[in-house]
Amino acid sequence: MGAVERVLGIETSCDETGVAIYDGRRGLLAHRLFSQVALHEEFGGVVPELASRDHIRKLAPLITEVLAESGLGPADIDGVAYTQGPGLVGALMVGACFGRALAYGWGVPALGVHHMEGHLLAPMLEPDRPTFPFIALLVSGGHTQLVRVNAVGDYQMLGESLDDAAGEAFDKAAKMLELGYPGGPKLAALAATGSAERFDFPRPMVNRPGLDFSFSGLKTYTLNTVADCKARHDGELHDDDRADIAAAFQDAVVSTLLIKCRRALKQEGLKQLVIAGGVSANRQLRAALEEEMTKLRGRVFYPRPEFCTDNGAMIAYAGYCRLQAGLSEALPVSVRPRWPMTELSSLG
Repeated sequence: MGAVERVLGIETSCDETGVAIYDGRRGLLAHRLFSQVALHEEFGGVVPELASRDHIRKLAPLITEVLAESGLGPADIDGVAYTQGPGLVGALMVGACFGRALAYGWGVPALGVHHMEGHLLAPMLEPDRPTFPFIALLVSGGHTQLVRVNAVGDYQMLGESLDDAAGEAFDKAAKMLELGYPGGPKLAALAATGSAERFDFPRPMVNRPGLDFSFSGLKTYTLNTVADCKARHDGELHDDDRADIAAAFQDAVVSTLLIKCRRALKQEGLKQLVIAGGVSANRQLRAALEEEMTKLRGRVFYPRPEFCTDNGAMIAYAGYCRLQAGLSEALPVSVRPRWPMTELSSLG
């Protein structure tokens, strides 16, 4: 196997089809993303079978587009990386089978990438990037995790969600407020028009030691607040109630994440914080962490908004790091819908 410089990355873990090409010397050459939001919107959430079918339809055209944009052909690709897990098993199988078939046909190595490692390393795609070690707050879909990152693959789990993750809580709260799908971004937009002071939402698990998260109680508090407001208005939820509940809910989540990040940085004696994953695009969360890190005389790093959600660029970069180190997968295709990130091998 020759030197790996240019890697094609494929992301199909859930409801977004992402493809990108990363070059070790030139950086990100091209990326494309197709979101399935319109497909799943009428169902109020992701339908796994429909997601898998749509990945099948979109992968080949997207790969053709990134090759054309980068001015490369199959002979110029040195390796293929695809999301191996965690995620929806059917969606993962589409990307894994497609990626392995391309790699086999092109005569290059292939590698399955951990989805959350992709998110964790996404800030490395930016010109201003952190140096090891640092603390990472990963807030993506069903995951809320605080991780000490010593090197690529050398991860120490400091805390994680014991029930609902922050992203799940956002989506469920949005459903209670009848905001539709996808709920998280819609709730954040609505929160900007409301007052967080009207309702006193709890900050779960901040008064006990440790770095784990729990947002199920906050979800229940939101449900009860919605019911109280409806009871005062003959079963209707007024627009001002909806906006104020959204603002109070978001403020509680942001405050909780901020407190835990501060605690993790102090515990580990570090001054660098990375935030990645879909919720990391939340403007209030970014502003709060920026302010906090300024107070701590530290720095916070995050990917550009388009690389906060699932994307092929993060998979291409994570795959490049591991393929360059000589790692690759055996021919049989396998996926891991559940996959602890601490099981990954360290690249030192």
